[in-house]
Amino acid sequence: MDQVFAPWRIEWVERDAGEDEIDGCPFCVLPNREDDRASRIVARSERAFVLLNNYPYNPGHAMVIPRVHEGEFPALDDPTMLEHARLKARTMRALEDALGPAGLNAGMNLGGAAAGGSIDDHLHTHVVPRWEGDTNFMPVVSDTKVIVEALDDTWERLRDAFAGQEGARVGDEDDAVRIAFD
Repeated sequence: MDQVFAPWRIEWVERDAGEDEIDGCPFCVLPNREDDRASRIVARSERAFVLLNNYPYNPGHAMVIPRVHEGEFPALDDPTMLEHARLKARTMRALEDALGPAGLNAGMNLGGAAAGGSIDDHLHTHVVPRWEGDTNFMPVVSDTKVIVEALDDTWERLRDAFAGQEGARVGDEDDAVRIAFD
């Protein structure tokens, strides 16, 4: 499917692939960078983080990613599994507050390419905001999806929504919101 007007993608296309990889995994390197905004990380907890998808299905398409490099959900330890689920719930709330979607899709692509995933050795949950009519004629007739908001604008809106949640701590303007679970 083609993407209409997505100027933020040029950074991803022109990047030095080696700078984003630790054993081939961008999800391991991104949380260690200093600039959360540039990395598109909007929220962090001790065991997981929330990242905007560089190739969104809809505005606000986020991923909840455990910090541990693991490809199989049952292999997560209980504290990581619980925190991943709790951060996923917080992400849903933040998306609802920031963007007001009519609904949400949440899911994992487990099993690599067969399940539709492109990064199969570091599990992650996609949370995609949905609106009535967001599957209009464009994807059907022209195999094209229109994303109506720049990722930087979505990052700010979603970060602000996370910042308003209980237990959230806000740092510098380019930092992700820190989430503490009791």
